[in-house]
Amino acid sequence: MASPSFVSFIGSGNLAWHLAPALDNAGFVVKEVYSQNPKHAEALTERLYQAEVKASLDFSTSASGLFIIAVHDDAIESIAQEIILPDDAVLVHTSGSQPLQALRFAATANTGVFYPLQTFSKSKKVNFEDIPLFIESNTSEAEIALTAVAKAISHRVKKIGSEERKALHISAVFASNFTNHMLTISQEILQQNSLSFELLKPLIEETIAKALSIGPQHAQTGPAMRGDLKVLDKHMEFLHDDEDLNEIYKTISQHILNHYQPD
Repeated sequence: MASPSFVSFIGSGNLAWHLAPALDNAGFVVKEVYSQNPKHAEALTERLYQAEVKASLDFSTSASGLFIIAVHDDAIESIAQEIILPDDAVLVHTSGSQPLQALRFAATANTGVFYPLQTFSKSKKVNFEDIPLFIESNTSEAEIALTAVAKAISHRVKKIGSEERKALHISAVFASNFTNHMLTISQEILQQNSLSFELLKPLIEETIAKALSIGPQHAQTGPAMRGDLKVLDKHMEFLHDDEDLNEIYKTISQHILNHYQPD
Protein backbone atom coordinates (compact mmCIF):
# COMPACT_ATOMS: atom_id res chain seq x y z
CA MET A 1 0.00 0.00 0.00
CA ALA A 2 1.29 3.46 -0.92
CA SER A 3 2.12 5.70 2.01
CA PRO A 4 -0.92 7.45 3.56
CA SER A 5 1.51 10.20 4.61
CA PHE A 6 1.48 11.31 0.98
CA VAL A 7 -1.69 12.92 -0.36
CA SER A 8 -2.94 13.99 -3.77
CA PHE A 9 -5.77 16.41 -4.52
CA ILE A 10 -8.26 16.33 -7.34
CA GLY A 11 -9.64 19.85 -7.39
CA SER A 12 -8.20 23.23 -6.50
CA GLY A 13 -11.22 25.23 -5.32
CA ASN A 14 -11.98 26.93 -2.03
CA LEU A 15 -11.80 23.80 0.15
CA ALA A 16 -8.60 22.45 -1.40
CA TRP A 17 -7.07 25.93 -1.09
CA HIS A 18 -7.26 25.63 2.70
CA LEU A 19 -7.22 21.87 3.32
CA ALA A 20 -4.09 21.08 1.31
CA PRO A 21 -1.85 23.54 3.24
CA ALA A 22 -3.39 22.36 6.53
CA LEU A 23 -2.37 18.78 5.70
CA ASP A 24 1.07 19.91 4.54
CA ASN A 25 1.61 21.72 7.84
CA ALA A 26 0.47 18.65 9.79
CA GLY A 27 3.02 16.39 8.13
CA PHE A 28 0.81 14.80 5.46
CA VAL A 29 2.80 15.85 2.40
CA VAL A 30 0.68 16.89 -0.57
CA LYS A 31 2.44 15.48 -3.63
CA GLU A 32 0.13 16.31 -6.53
CA VAL A 33 -2.75 18.58 -7.49
CA TYR A 34 -4.99 17.91 -10.48
CA SER A 35 -7.48 20.45 -11.78
CA GLN A 36 -9.36 20.92 -15.03
CA ASN A 37 -7.77 24.37 -14.98
CA PRO A 38 -3.99 23.82 -14.70
CA LYS A 39 -3.45 27.46 -13.68
CA HIS A 40 -5.65 26.93 -10.62
CA ALA A 41 -3.69 23.79 -9.76
CA GLU A 42 -0.43 25.69 -10.14
CA ALA A 43 -1.67 28.47 -7.85
CA LEU A 44 -2.44 25.89 -5.16
CA THR A 45 0.92 24.11 -5.50
CA GLU A 46 2.62 27.45 -4.82
CA ARG A 47 1.08 27.33 -1.33
CA LEU A 48 2.55 23.87 -0.70
CA TYR A 49 6.02 22.53 0.05
CA GLN A 50 6.66 20.05 -2.73
CA ALA A 51 3.44 19.49 -4.68
CA GLU A 52 3.41 19.26 -8.45
CA VAL A 53 0.66 19.90 -10.97
CA LYS A 54 -0.78 16.64 -12.31
CA ALA A 55 -1.82 16.77 -15.94
CA SER A 56 -4.21 13.82 -15.95
CA LEU A 57 -6.23 11.52 -13.70
CA ASP A 58 -3.70 8.72 -14.15
CA PHE A 59 -2.16 8.39 -10.67
CA SER A 60 -1.07 4.78 -11.18
CA THR A 61 2.59 5.55 -10.39
CA SER A 62 1.88 8.03 -7.59
CA ALA A 63 3.52 7.65 -4.18
CA SER A 64 0.37 8.92 -2.50
CA GLY A 65 -1.86 6.65 -0.46
CA LEU A 66 -4.73 9.10 0.01
CA PHE A 67 -6.55 10.83 -2.83
CA ILE A 68 -8.98 13.63 -1.99
CA ILE A 69 -11.67 14.66 -4.48
CA ALA A 70 -12.55 18.28 -3.72
CA VAL A 71 -14.75 19.29 -6.65
CA HIS A 72 -18.37 20.23 -7.37
CA ASP A 73 -20.83 17.51 -6.37
CA ASP A 74 -21.91 16.73 -9.93
CA ALA A 75 -18.34 15.83 -10.95
CA ILE A 76 -17.57 13.35 -8.15
CA GLU A 77 -18.97 10.18 -9.74
CA SER A 78 -17.36 10.74 -13.13
CA ILE A 79 -13.98 11.45 -11.54
CA ALA A 80 -14.28 8.32 -9.38
CA GLN A 81 -14.84 6.27 -12.52
CA GLU A 82 -12.03 7.87 -14.53
CA ILE A 83 -9.25 8.14 -11.96
CA ILE A 84 -6.49 5.51 -12.11
CA LEU A 85 -5.05 4.74 -8.68
CA PRO A 86 -2.17 2.80 -7.13
CA ASP A 87 -2.99 -0.53 -5.49
CA ASP A 88 -4.79 -0.22 -2.14
CA ALA A 89 -5.15 3.56 -2.42
CA VAL A 90 -7.79 5.35 -0.33
CA LEU A 91 -10.13 7.59 -2.35
CA VAL A 92 -12.42 10.08 -0.59
CA HIS A 93 -14.72 12.92 -1.51
CA THR A 94 -15.42 15.99 0.61
CA SER A 95 -19.11 16.62 -0.13
CA GLY A 96 -21.73 17.09 2.55
CA SER A 97 -24.63 16.13 0.31
CA GLN A 98 -23.23 13.22 -1.72
CA PRO A 99 -23.30 9.69 -0.24
CA LEU A 100 -20.34 7.37 0.08
CA GLN A 101 -21.96 5.43 -2.77
CA ALA A 102 -20.89 8.19 -5.16
CA LEU A 103 -17.50 6.43 -5.18
CA ARG A 104 -18.88 2.94 -5.75
CA PHE A 105 -17.36 2.60 -9.23
CA ALA A 106 -13.87 3.69 -8.20
CA ALA A 107 -10.95 1.39 -8.95
CA THR A 108 -10.22 0.81 -5.26
CA ALA A 109 -11.98 -0.99 -2.43
CA ASN A 110 -10.99 1.72 0.05
CA THR A 111 -13.32 4.69 -0.24
CA GLY A 112 -14.63 7.26 2.18
CA VAL A 113 -15.88 10.75 2.91
CA PHE A 114 -13.92 13.56 4.56
CA TYR A 115 -16.36 16.40 5.22
CA PRO A 116 -15.28 19.62 6.97
CA LEU A 117 -18.34 21.50 8.22
CA GLN A 118 -17.34 25.06 7.38
CA THR A 119 -17.75 27.70 4.69
CA PHE A 120 -14.57 28.34 2.71
CA SER A 121 -13.40 31.33 0.67
CA LYS A 122 -9.90 31.72 -0.69
CA SER A 123 -9.63 35.23 0.72
CA LYS A 124 -10.54 34.27 4.32
CA LYS A 125 -8.19 32.25 6.54
CA VAL A 126 -9.63 29.41 8.63
CA ASN A 127 -8.34 27.43 11.59
CA PHE A 128 -8.90 23.73 10.99
CA GLU A 129 -8.32 22.89 14.65
CA ASP A 130 -11.82 24.14 15.48
CA ILE A 131 -13.60 22.85 12.36
CA PRO A 132 -15.75 19.73 12.88
CA LEU A 133 -14.59 16.95 10.54
CA PHE A 134 -17.02 14.16 9.70
CA ILE A 135 -15.69 10.94 8.24
CA GLU A 136 -17.23 7.84 6.71
CA SER A 137 -15.50 4.81 5.23
CA ASN A 138 -16.24 1.39 3.81
CA THR A 139 -13.10 -0.47 4.99
CA SER A 140 -10.99 -0.53 8.12
CA GLU A 141 -7.98 0.62 6.05
CA ALA A 142 -9.86 3.71 4.88
CA GLU A 143 -11.13 4.43 8.39
CA ILE A 144 -7.63 4.24 9.89
CA ALA A 145 -6.25 6.61 7.23
CA LEU A 146 -9.09 9.13 7.52
CA THR A 147 -9.05 9.12 11.30
CA ALA A 148 -5.29 9.78 11.36
CA VAL A 149 -5.58 12.65 8.90
CA ALA A 150 -8.63 14.20 10.57
CA LYS A 151 -7.21 14.06 14.09
CA ALA A 152 -3.93 15.59 12.91
CA ILE A 153 -5.66 18.82 11.89
CA SER A 154 -8.85 19.01 14.01
CA HIS A 155 -9.87 18.48 17.62
CA ARG A 156 -13.45 17.71 16.56
CA VAL A 157 -13.63 14.46 14.58
CA LYS A 158 -16.75 12.31 14.33
CA LYS A 159 -17.87 9.29 12.31
CA ILE A 160 -21.32 9.64 10.73
CA GLY A 161 -23.23 7.95 7.91
CA SER A 162 -24.38 9.38 4.60
CA GLU A 163 -27.96 10.10 5.74
CA GLU A 164 -26.77 11.88 8.88
CA ARG A 165 -24.35 13.91 6.81
CA LYS A 166 -27.14 14.90 4.39
CA ALA A 167 -29.22 16.20 7.32
CA LEU A 168 -26.16 18.05 8.62
CA HIS A 169 -25.54 19.62 5.22
CA ILE A 170 -29.14 20.76 4.80
CA SER A 171 -29.03 22.29 8.28
CA ALA A 172 -25.78 24.02 7.35
CA VAL A 173 -27.39 25.49 4.23
CA PHE A 174 -30.11 27.06 6.37
CA ALA A 175 -27.66 28.25 9.02
CA SER A 176 -24.96 29.59 6.69
CA ASN A 177 -25.96 29.98 3.05
CA PHE A 178 -29.53 31.16 3.63
CA THR A 179 -28.48 33.42 6.50
CA ASN A 180 -25.82 35.04 4.33
CA HIS A 181 -28.34 35.59 1.53
CA MET A 182 -30.69 37.29 3.99
CA LEU A 183 -27.81 39.61 4.90
CA THR A 184 -27.28 40.33 1.20
CA ILE A 185 -30.96 41.28 0.86
CA SER A 186 -30.66 43.50 3.93
CA GLN A 187 -27.63 45.23 2.45
CA GLU A 188 -29.39 45.82 -0.87
CA ILE A 189 -32.49 47.32 0.81
CA LEU A 190 -30.25 49.71 2.75
CA GLN A 191 -28.28 50.69 -0.36
CA GLN A 192 -31.50 51.39 -2.26
CA ASN A 193 -32.45 53.76 0.54
CA SER A 194 -29.03 55.45 0.81
CA LEU A 195 -28.20 53.80 4.14
CA SER A 196 -25.02 52.01 5.22
CA PHE A 197 -24.80 48.29 5.98
CA GLU A 198 -22.59 49.29 8.93
CA LEU A 199 -25.78 50.30 10.77
CA LEU A 200 -26.81 46.64 11.01
CA LYS A 201 -23.51 45.16 12.18
CA PRO A 202 -24.16 45.48 15.96
CA LEU A 203 -27.58 43.86 15.47
CA ILE A 204 -26.13 41.02 13.38
CA GLU A 205 -23.39 40.36 15.92
CA GLU A 206 -25.85 40.32 18.82
CA THR A 207 -28.32 38.11 16.93
CA ILE A 208 -25.69 35.43 16.26
CA ALA A 209 -24.16 35.70 19.74
CA LYS A 210 -27.57 35.36 21.39
CA ALA A 211 -28.60 32.40 19.24
CA LEU A 212 -25.38 30.59 20.16
CA SER A 213 -25.72 31.54 23.84
CA ILE A 214 -29.36 30.73 24.62
CA GLY A 215 -30.38 28.80 21.50
CA PRO A 216 -32.16 30.15 18.39
CA GLN A 217 -35.56 28.92 19.59
CA HIS A 218 -35.36 31.26 22.59
CA ALA A 219 -33.56 34.09 20.80
CA GLN A 220 -36.29 34.77 18.24
CA THR A 221 -37.81 38.25 18.31
CA GLY A 222 -39.65 40.45 15.83
CA PRO A 223 -43.19 41.18 14.59
CA ALA A 224 -43.90 37.67 13.26
CA MET A 225 -42.84 36.06 16.55
CA ARG A 226 -45.15 38.49 18.42
CA GLY A 227 -47.98 37.98 15.95
CA ASP A 228 -48.01 41.70 15.08
CA LEU A 229 -49.95 41.54 11.82
CA LYS A 230 -50.14 45.33 11.41
CA VAL A 231 -46.37 45.66 11.24
CA LEU A 232 -46.12 42.67 8.89
CA ASP A 233 -48.66 44.29 6.55
CA LYS A 234 -46.71 47.57 6.59
CA HIS A 235 -43.49 45.78 5.73
CA MET A 236 -45.08 43.89 2.85
CA GLU A 237 -46.55 47.14 1.57
CA PHE A 238 -43.05 48.65 1.64
CA LEU A 239 -41.85 45.72 -0.51
CA HIS A 240 -44.82 45.75 -2.91
CA ASP A 241 -42.68 46.81 -5.90
CA ASP A 242 -40.50 43.70 -5.59
CA GLU A 243 -42.68 40.58 -5.88
CA ASP A 244 -39.83 38.19 -5.08
CA LEU A 245 -38.82 39.96 -1.87
CA ASN A 246 -42.44 40.40 -0.88
CA GLU A 247 -42.99 36.66 -1.27
CA ILE A 248 -39.83 35.80 0.69
CA TYR A 249 -40.89 38.11 3.52
CA LYS A 250 -44.41 36.68 3.54
CA THR A 251 -43.27 33.03 3.47
CA ILE A 252 -40.71 33.38 6.25
CA SER A 253 -43.02 35.51 8.39
CA GLN A 254 -45.79 32.94 8.01
CA HIS A 255 -43.44 30.16 9.03
CA ILE A 256 -42.42 32.11 12.15
CA LEU A 257 -46.09 32.84 12.92
CA ASN A 258 -46.96 29.16 12.63
CA HIS A 259 -44.06 28.24 14.90
CA TYR A 260 -44.67 30.74 17.68
CA GLN A 261 -48.36 31.55 17.23
CA PRO A 262 -49.80 28.12 16.33
CA ASP A 263 -53.35 29.09 17.28
